[in-house]
Amino acid sequence: MFNKIFLSSDHAGFELKEKVKSFLIDNNFVYEDLGCSSLEPVDYPDFAKLLSKKIKDKNNSTGILFCGTGIGISMAANRFQHIRAALCTSVEMASKSRKHNDANVLALGGRILEDKLALEIVKEFLQTDFEAGRHSLRVDKI
Repeated sequence: MFNKIFLSSDHAGFELKEKVKSFLIDNNFVYEDLGCSSLEPVDYPDFAKLLSKKIKDKNNSTGILFCGTGIGISMAANRFQHIRAALCTSVEMASKSRKHNDANVLALGGRILEDKLALEIVKEFLQTDFEAGRHSLRVDKI
């Protein structure tokens, strides 16, 4: 279980981020919202960078990033050496990203995921542990 969850989005992911925040509150997760705070257009690389810096500074923390598709913001986050951001569109992807890849950041697309599925993905990501073993060798190569 992660100690803290950082949330960050651009304008296209803002509404889904707000729904995930409600889920986190309802389930007593400790989180910090790094923005954005409205539907006003912003640049997703700036918000990926904010989250990536927080993950580096906080042990046993994770992050959830949101943009329109999840693609751009995950690409922006993955340029940081300590980040393993996984763009997930299914519960199985969320599970495997944690079990096999030790993903420490989840990326979601606010314009492509239904709310119910997005929340199921978040739940799976947060409750799934890294299996280590043979997977550790692969993750170390990243």
